[in-house]
Amino acid sequence: MKIVIPGGTGQVGAIMNRALTAAGHEVVVLTRRPRREGEVAWDGETPGPWTAEIDGSDVVINLAGRTVSCRYTEVNLKAMMDSRVRSTRVVGEAIAAAARPPRVWLQMSTATVYSHRFDAPNDEETGLLGGTEPGVPDYWAYSVEIATRWERAQEQAETPHTRKVALRSAMVMSPDREGVFDVLSWLARLGLGGPVAGGGQYVSWIHDRDFVRAVQFLVDRDDLAGPVNLAAPAPLPQRAFMRALRSAWGVPTGLPATRWMAELGAVVLGSDTELLLKSRRVVPGRLLDAGFDFEHPEWPDAAVDLVRRRRGDRAAAGRAARRPLPALSRSPRRGA
Repeated sequence: MKIVIPGGTGQVGAIMNRALTAAGHEVVVLTRRPRREGEVAWDGETPGPWTAEIDGSDVVINLAGRTVSCRYTEVNLKAMMDSRVRSTRVVGEAIAAAARPPRVWLQMSTATVYSHRFDAPNDEETGLLGGTEPGVPDYWAYSVEIATRWERAQEQAETPHTRKVALRSAMVMSPDREGVFDVLSWLARLGLGGPVAGGGQYVSWIHDRDFVRAVQFLVDRDDLAGPVNLAAPAPLPQRAFMRALRSAWGVPTGLPATRWMAELGAVVLGSDTELLLKSRRVVPGRLLDAGFDFEHPEWPDAAVDLVRRRRGDRAAAGRAARRPLPALSRSPRRGA
């Protein structure tokens, strides 16, 4: 199949590109700065020659959007909003104008859309959307607004022949450099991976292999559309999450950090404390109901696997590579 990935040069895009290419699919990445074979130029805002890649493709997986790994200044928040909404709109326009539109459009979203809460998990049916929680920074509501407008841009696209799925993704954990697992592992190995602000806030996550498998599952399931949570079924408090990560690395202790220490650390890392302090207790209700089986449902097991891969355990990597990914169905093209 031909799969087009707008914004596919980031961490998640690299994960998807590797897996789908290895499975024998033709992958085209739309990027502002094409450098490799299979990459095509686009600006993420206006139609252009790149739309020819959409026409006749089987699947579009839109991952475009400014990274959230930055300080949440007014300028950066606006850039996050504009890059997500505009790229989604122009992808929708390209699909609507295609003579042979793709059969499914998977649009990246985020688990940040849900409320900061500790009392109960958020699934797609009963989960509470955020933005009105008391006692949290005002700009957290803007992050929720980014997510809701991001999804709305896909919903409003006139693509009657293309099924649409919004991927409300938790943090994707992979051993790749400069990803979130890399940063958290660096803190853990330095002995800094203890509880932050008490550590009671929930961490939602998904193993990179399960992320790929879930995407493939959603491509094949014609009965699934709309928002779908991509998160492991067992979110856990930050203190337990970091304890399991330290254990995987063989680090016995981790220094705790207060809220102000987290603020200082975020400045040093060029990030924001929302990523550390917001309680994202998200569960994959629709995936589980549809019969999706997670390979890594629990974080301690997932952390051990990721650490082994990061350390370059060739035997473990070879075993993982030999486990086949599920094949995407090769449905005949409409009009073919």
